[in-house]
Amino acid sequence: MPSPPASHVVIFPFMAQGHTLPLLDLSKALSRQQIKVTIITTPSNAKSIAKYVPNHPDIHLNEILFPAVDGLPKGCENTSQLPSMEFFLPFLRATKQLRKPFEQVLETMIKSNAPPLCVISDFFLGFTLASCQALGVPRLVFHGMSVLSMAIYKSCWVNAAQKNSMSVLDPVDLLGIKLPFTLTKADLPAETLNSSNHDDPMSQFIKEVAEADANSWGVIINSFDELEKDHIPSFESFYMNGARAWCLGPLFLFEKMEEGLEKSLNQNQNPSVSTQWLNEQSTQDSVIYVSFGTQADVSDSQLDEVAFGLEESGFPFLWVVRSKTWSLPSSETLVSRRSIAEGVEELMGGQEGRNARERAEALGTAARTAVQKGGSSHDTLSKFIDQLRPC
Repeated sequence: MPSPPASHVVIFPFMAQGHTLPLLDLSKALSRQQIKVTIITTPSNAKSIAKYVPNHPDIHLNEILFPAVDGLPKGCENTSQLPSMEFFLPFLRATKQLRKPFEQVLETMIKSNAPPLCVISDFFLGFTLASCQALGVPRLVFHGMSVLSMAIYKSCWVNAAQKNSMSVLDPVDLLGIKLPFTLTKADLPAETLNSSNHDDPMSQFIKEVAEADANSWGVIINSFDELEKDHIPSFESFYMNGARAWCLGPLFLFEKMEEGLEKSLNQNQNPSVSTQWLNEQSTQDSVIYVSFGTQADVSDSQLDEVAFGLEESGFPFLWVVRSKTWSLPSSETLVSRRSIAEGVEELMGGQEGRNARERAEALGTAARTAVQKGGSSHDTLSKFIDQLRPC
């Protein structure tokens, strides 16, 4: 009978699907390395998390109550439950009230002589750094974004004043970062350009959590060396005290490769409607997938334009739409969509698209290799655990 895990890690995801799922995959990967994992979450989120991590006896949930605050609908504990993204900032602010119950969880562990090796918490949960520092527990920040995108974000944040004087179409030059594409001011999120604006509440919240991010013990990235190793040094330069970026991804592949990817795919006896439709398409690489994520605030008129552009391209498409107010526009509605259609046509039928698919296939192979024994992410995970464990 195997001995119980001797080590323990606390994981605290932000309450959004795209932020939570990679950390649940990380929890499984740590569990298979004989690391006990405690996931801190709220009652509503605990239900979906429990379904995602069954049959993992070394993964436990610790529920803390989500605060009731003015400006946020009652019972809203996940960004997927927000009526609109207008409620996103109140939601972010509400998470700061989780600090006290979070500290109580850590204090109980420490008093029980079971302190965690570390806390891995989401970028948006910046308050966890001060709590961890006060209790002597290393805090690692988790980023769902890639190394390069975060390096760009941080560089623009630091040099926001300089970027504000630029025209929206001027190419952005980022010191120390070699970009494989042209980036303009129009491509940058508004909060990166407003970091010095004390009247912009969203930018000030991001500034607060970014400071906690930079002072964390380390950073976990859901990426792999073969994809982004050239950008890791510039990304790490934004962190204090020699903090390291640990590329452990793609995290969802750890379990799939262990079980056998082909086996897991072939055992899907009840394919979804979308999967059935994909299987019915006559040509490989013939479908374009469209998704803006759960936190993108896209207007209905913009969705109209995307819909007509996709239709005009002539290629079959699978589109995930989050909007609760939008429906497919009538054929009489006329909107500008040619640029979208041209982009789709180039991606699906042009040389640029063929090159992108070839590169994606090669990177897919590299990603699967990375999480297997001897691969870069597999080895980095082992080194990460070894560095956390006491000698």
